[in-house]
Amino acid sequence: MWQRQAGLGNSPRTVLEEIKRIHSHDVILPTTTHGELRLRCITQPDPLQAMLLERLGLELPKRPPSLISLSSKM
Repeated sequence: MWQRQAGLGNSPRTVLEEIKRIHSHDVILPTTTHGELRLRCITQPDPLQAMLLERLGLELPKRPPSLISLSSKM
């Protein structure tokens, strides 16, 4: 099994429990031109999660690009 080869044991549940503790949130700020600025914030993994991500060959983005929406709000 791929988990055992990566040194992660046999239980997919433990891997999923650690991964689900990494959160992503959008912070939406209104602009003066009636649009909004959307910033994505991702929690930094703790040392155990960082090791798990490394063994899985995954890397979290440093900061995804910001999105600016120019929707009118009347």
